[in-house]
Order: sequence, then structure tokens, then C-alpha cells
Amino acid sequence: MKTNVKKTIKPLIFISAICLFVFLITTLTSSEKSTAANQPVRNGIKIDSTQKEESLYDIMRLDSAGLSREAFENALLGFQHLEETGKVKNPDILSIVDFSLPSTKKRLFVIDLKNKLLLFNTLVSHGRNSGKDIANTFSNKMNSFKSSLGFYITGDTYNGEHGLSLRLEGEEAGINDNALSRGIVMHSADYVNESLAKAQGYIGRSLGCPAIPIDVHRKVIQRIQNGTCLFLYSPDKYYSAHTKILRHYSTTS
Repeated sequence: MKTNVKKTIKPLIFISAICLFVFLITTLTSSEKSTAANQPVRNGIKIDSTQKEESLYDIMRLDSAGLSREAFENALLGFQHLEETGKVKNPDILSIVDFSLPSTKKRLFVIDLKNKLLLFNTLVSHGRNSGKDIANTFSNKMNSFKSSLGFYITGDTYNGEHGLSLRLEGEEAGINDNALSRGIVMHSADYVNESLAKAQGYIGRSLGCPAIPIDVHRKVIQRIQNGTCLFLYSPDKYYSAHTKILRHYSTTS
């Protein structure tokens, strides 16, 4: 009798173990598929929120162009927020000014997110009171002649004293929201050139505007006008502590 019971129990234990194993495998596989399906798709790319910045940064080899990974990661986070809130009208383009770089480096990066292309990489000025070669102090105040960090949405163009110029609307209260009233725009300047950078060790500075070289300004402005995202980055402690756009992601992640 005992022998028959043992013979009956052993197959049941074996079958139960197999069923449990199959159940666990099926559950894990379904969970992975569900996670992948729920990840956002942006510009035709399925993106893992923890890896999207690194993968796209590496795919485009932006490190070789000089753009810091932190600047790019922060730019994408802010871009995502502005797109979700309906601010971004043209989600294909993202522009970044990396003020962690000296003014002698090409620190304006205009990126085509849809096609994963670096469209422009050129010099760009900072405000005369923000620093000499490195921009290290920033302001949102009138007549400060300093650059303002943070996220902007590009507006329309006009012809001013510097020719074709692009209005910039600051999206961060207390950080850059005085941009329009301060007259902070993107324009061309003859003091933004490589010859001057080599001669004196830094390019000319503006009254706070991100001025760019004359020979590319028209192409750049026409490409990024009317509703694209522009991010002016610096590893600045005050900005990091006060930017609500980036802090939103740090508190929800």
C-alpha cells in the first residue's frame, strides 16, 4: 500500500513542479512584454525612460562633438515636459547651448531628433557679465547683461540691428521668464568667430543674448524658429536647485 502511494505522489510532485515553472516563465515574459509596450514612443523610437538619453547620445556620438552627457540628458527631460504640456510645436528639433564648455568651443548643438542627426554645431556667445571665457554666473534681471539658463521655446523672427533675429520665450519662472522683456534673442555677431577666439583666447560677449556666427546664423535661425525647444545648460548649483522643470522629474522618478 505504501509503495503504491509513493508511486502516485512522485509523479504528482513532478507535474506540479513543471506547472509552477511554466507559470513563472509565462508571468515574467508577459510582464516584460507589458513593460515594453507601455514605454513611450517618441519620433518613431521606443524609449526606456532610464536609458533613452544614453542610447540616443551614444548612437549620435555626441560625446565626440563635445556635448556633455548631463546637458543632453537634462535637455531631453525638459523637452519631454514642454512637449507634454503643449509648448513645443516642432518636436523634431532640440537645441542645446552647453555652457560647461569655454566660449572657444563650438557649444551650440542643433539636433534633429527624428532623423538622429546633428544639424549644426557652432560657436555661441554668453553675456558680458556672465564671465570671460567660461560662463559661470547667470541672471534673469533687466540690464544684468548676463545669460539666463534653462528652457526656452523659440518664437518668430524679425530684422533688427543684427539682421535676422529670433525671439526666445523663457519657460522657467524666476530663471529666464524675463527673456522677452530683456530683449534676449538669438542673432548674429561679428565678434563670434574662431579667429578672435584664437587671437585672444575667448570670443566676444553679448548683452545676454546667445549670439552666433554671421556665416551660419540664417540657416540656424530658420531651422529652429517657431516652436522648438532650446536649452541653455550649465552645471550651476542655483539653477539645479530652482528649476521646476527638471525637479519635476527628479521627484517623480
